[in-house]
Amino acid sequence: MVAAVTLLTTFSADYLGGIGHALRNRAPWILALGMFFTLWELATAKFAWLPLPFFPPPQAIIEVYTDDLPKLLDSVLASVKLQLGGYVIGAALGFVTGVSIGWSRGIGYWVHPVLRFIGPLPATAWLPIAFFTFPSSWSASTFLIALATGFPVTVLTWSGVASVSNAYYDVARTLGAKPSFLVLKVAIPAALPHVFVGLFMGLGSSFAVLVVAEMIGVKAGLGWYLQWAQGWAAYANMYAALIVMSLLCSGAITLLFTIRDRLLVWQKGVVKW
Repeated sequence: MVAAVTLLTTFSADYLGGIGHALRNRAPWILALGMFFTLWELATAKFAWLPLPFFPPPQAIIEVYTDDLPKLLDSVLASVKLQLGGYVIGAALGFVTGVSIGWSRGIGYWVHPVLRFIGPLPATAWLPIAFFTFPSSWSASTFLIALATGFPVTVLTWSGVASVSNAYYDVARTLGAKPSFLVLKVAIPAALPHVFVGLFMGLGSSFAVLVVAEMIGVKAGLGWYLQWAQGWAAYANMYAALIVMSLLCSGAITLLFTIRDRLLVWQKGVVKW
């Protein structure tokens, strides 16, 4: 069935316009996924090559999205709220700190040793201290996500600001630019490619911390759902949650790519897309 649809869309791409050409470009992936799901079905439901319940068939995972949809949606909403709050806080603080270090030697003198001491430690290592210090597990998890996001954003922003060519500043000063103009209109725009690299790195780190925090302290979210499914040996629910988590992470990366492309369109010939 998948092969027939793939062949049909490939040969009729010229008549379907943009959708047809998009399907033609993705036809190998569609075919590969069809073969993967076919082999999965044969290895689980048909011949039982993979032991149950550790490897449920595809239809068992699809049934999770219909039978357990309310609980799964509540978990997704809780994870998005926690992830978004911690990521925004960490990215904002990391950006401000990175610009400050890159611009001011005095600030860098005091902040740089602290970053070298705290930064290399994984955010999950602060779990006991965070859950003891903060009044709730939600605030502690937000802090850990912000910490995991803030360090790469700080370092890459600092690197971007510090690597701006002095020629840019000389031209701006010749035209009468003030220090605030140099920071806001020269240093920050030139450092944005580095900033987005830090944002991408922080996004991956924050997702890892999110799952660990939800498994240990937070009583909601996809991490909690994974632990609950594993405790009840509901492996179909566990795989369904993993797929949703992967789609959320991929969607967040795609959104970040879109924002980067819009903000850095003026550097498209300089920055490798």
